Amino acid sequence: MTTPEVLDYRPRSVALRRRLVVLAVVAVARLLARRPPDRIRTVLERLRRGAAEAGHARTAEIRRTVVAVSRACTGPRGCLPRSLATALLCRLEGDWPTWCVGVRALPPFGAHAWVEAGGKAVGEPYPDGCHAVLFSVPAA
Repeated sequence: MTTPEVLDYRPRSVALRRRLVVLAVVAVARLLARRPPDRIRTVLERLRRGAAEAGHARTAEIRRTVVAVSRACTGPRGCLPRSLATALLCRLEGDWPTWCVGVRALPPFGAHAWVEAGGKAVGEPYPDGCHAVLFSVPAA
């Protein structure tokens, strides 16, 4: 199975004001990504309080915006900041997707982080069931 090495990075396709908000959220996501997994989960569980469950189409649009604006979120090692930034940006808009961390179900081993909405992974090039969820932070 092949996957793209770099996702679609096009910062000029997003309005300047929106770009600045996304870059600020990505900066917070990159700081959060440096924390241990249990700390990340604790922070996200607090942030999700009071948020409605995010819809798939809106979450996909937010994920595309994050990828379009931030080069740090486009590469193969960008899954954690990309998923965190997507969840945080959804939260800024009042919604919360399910944030997931897992591993490949089949060899070779590989960790991955992603967001789900409506029970389906958002914007992932992998087929359903490719990753086993280790833990997730769903909408409250």
